Amino acid sequence: MQGKVDKYAEEKEAWKKEKEEWEEERKRLGTWRVRYLDSEEKLKGRIADLYADYDEVKEKHDGMKVEMEDVKSYIIQEHINGFQKGLRQAAFFYKDVDVNDVWFDENKDVVDGVLVDEAGSSPEEDAGKRMEEVDVNVDDEVVKDADQEAT
Repeated sequence: MQGKVDKYAEEKEAWKKEKEEWEEERKRLGTWRVRYLDSEEKLKGRIADLYADYDEVKEKHDGMKVEMEDVKSYIIQEHINGFQKGLRQAAFFYKDVDVNDVWFDENKDVVDGVLVDEAGSSPEEDAGKRMEEVDVNVDDEVVKDADQEAT
């Protein structure tokens, strides 16, 4: 009987020790759970903030896109106005020239003293021609400048 009592006391002690271990594990898991829930709430809040920031940036982007289109339109209109102003000035200073003549076509340009369609000439070709012209006429310009200074 004493053996059974000792065995029971040992089992009771082991159970008590095991119960304490389980209690510690429960506390540890409880703190992890609390940390997890806190982290989850913080992350949900951060995600909501990011969505709000995204919406704000998107609104700014859309506004800037509209503003950019307005600026493009304004620039184009200013170029058109400038061209029209040039035509009015040409008509004023050169009264005998009719600016409504077919020779005045904004889709044409003067290249090498010839009126050509802009679609038929490329900027690279025009630049190359102008560079050749500058190289060829350098001495002529110096002579002209010297003649003008003498007068």
